[in-house]
Amino acid sequence: MKIVLATRNNHKTREIEALFKDADIHILSLKDFPNISDIVEDTDSFEGNALKKARAVAEYTKKIVMADDSGLQVDALNGKPGVYSSRYAGENASDEENNKKLLNEMKDIPFEKRSARYKCVIAVVFPSGEEKIAEGECNGFIAFEPKGNYGFGYDPIFYVPEYNKTMAEISPEEKNKISHRARAIQNIKRQSCGFDKSNPYKKCRGSIH
Repeated sequence: MKIVLATRNNHKTREIEALFKDADIHILSLKDFPNISDIVEDTDSFEGNALKKARAVAEYTKKIVMADDSGLQVDALNGKPGVYSSRYAGENASDEENNKKLLNEMKDIPFEKRSARYKCVIAVVFPSGEEKIAEGECNGFIAFEPKGNYGFGYDPIFYVPEYNKTMAEISPEEKNKISHRARAIQNIKRQSCGFDKSNPYKKCRGSIH
C-alpha cells in the first residue's frame, strides 16, 4: 500500500517512515509530486490545516494521503506559537530564529511557569472521500537555553521531565516512543485498516484496499 505524505519536510518524512516500519506501507512525499503547488496553511487550527493539506493532495493524486499539522503551545504565552510555530519569527524563519525569539519572550519567566506541549493532528483522506483524524500530545517545559543535536524545530528547547533532557538530547528511537507525532500516528493506526500488522488488510473493509 502507498501513502502520500503531504509534506516536503525531510525530517517529518523520516520520522513517519520510522513510525510505520511495522507495516507494509510505501511512503511517498510531495517531493515525488513536484507539480503540486505549496498549500497555504491559513486556518486557525492544527486540524483545519491538516485537513486542508490532505484534501488538496488527495484530490491531485487520487491516493491515500496523510497530512499532519503540529506545533508548540506555551502556557505562559497563551498557547503561542501554536499554528504559527514554523514561522514564528517570520515567514521564512529558521528553527534557530524561532527558538531565539521564543527564548527571548520567555527570558523573565521562572521554570515552574514555563509549561508547554507539542501537539500534532494527523488527517488521512482516502480516495473514497473517507476522512480520519487523530491527535497526539507531548508535555514538557521550555528550557532556558538550547541543548542537543537531534530532532528539529523547537526540540533543543523543549525539556522533557521524564528524561531530564531536551527533546534534542533524546535519540530518534526514543523520541519516536514519546513524541506528539508518534502518539498521533499510533492513534490513527488504531482507526485505520492496514496501517499495522495487528490489523491486516484481509480483515478490513472499505477504501484502503
